[in-house]
Amino acid sequence: MTDVGSSAKTLLAETLDFCGRQMGIDDRETIADHLRQGNSSACNIFFSRLGKLVAEYLGTLDEDVRAVYLCDLLTTKDVRFGETRQVSPVRLIVWTRRKTAALNSLVAAIDRALVQGYADLIRTHQLTHLLDAQMMDDSEVKSGSGYGGFLFSLNLTPTQIWKREGRDAHGLDQVAPTHQLSAPTEE
Repeated sequence: MTDVGSSAKTLLAETLDFCGRQMGIDDRETIADHLRQGNSSACNIFFSRLGKLVAEYLGTLDEDVRAVYLCDLLTTKDVRFGETRQVSPVRLIVWTRRKTAALNSLVAAIDRALVQGYADLIRTHQLTHLLDAQMMDDSEVKSGSGYGGFLFSLNLTPTQIWKREGRDAHGLDQVAPTHQLSAPTEE
């Protein structure tokens, strides 16, 4: 098993460097200042890249993960019934062959490690989560139920940020939704 803490540090460092390249800034501390101040460009670049790297990480460590999707990245607050609450900056939907406690534990562990590293980076200790990862399995995708319904939603279509290579890796061709909207085709 990989050391989640070391992996989180690597993911954060790679994300910070990517953000700097995208913004034309060479200094990590300057990028951290932008994140600390809530600069929307820096935050969007940083969290979308972090989501992609986390997706790759999950897919590497769990063979049952088929694909990972990023949801409504720009939404940093959730408003319901007149109340506003902070939500996790990286919102993922993970398509897995079957839901397991091991995958849930892996997500929780990487989230804790990322929170600690990011809190140190932006010098705050008020964070509780960076990841909100919801799982969907083959049966949900096939029926379009649960989080599987998001894949074919007309109102909210998550962006696929990682998928397992090889169409036959886990019988991907055999999982097709049975509801009226058809799944995106692979080329």
